[in-house]
Amino acid sequence: MRIWFKEWKNNRLVKDTVIEDYSEESRTHKVFAALDAACRKFDLSSPIWLESNISDFKRAAKTRFRADSFIEEIPFDYLEIMVIEED
Repeated sequence: MRIWFKEWKNNRLVKDTVIEDYSEESRTHKVFAALDAACRKFDLSSPIWLESNISDFKRAAKTRFRADSFIEEIPFDYLEIMVIEED
């Protein structure tokens, strides 16, 4: 599985990274582990999965975490995650 993480500010891509996980873990575990790895790389706290994030991710394998998903203030508009390759 490959997941693309992107920070956006003012409709511009600020940072991005791709996290790969080809382990035998479940899809959910891979997504959470990749999110933790990307947040460490971007020096962010992990966002909270709101109901809208869960439904977006289930429907399109993509979601955006806005300021209301983070406990601390963020220096960008949103963090977008998108699955770009499934196992």
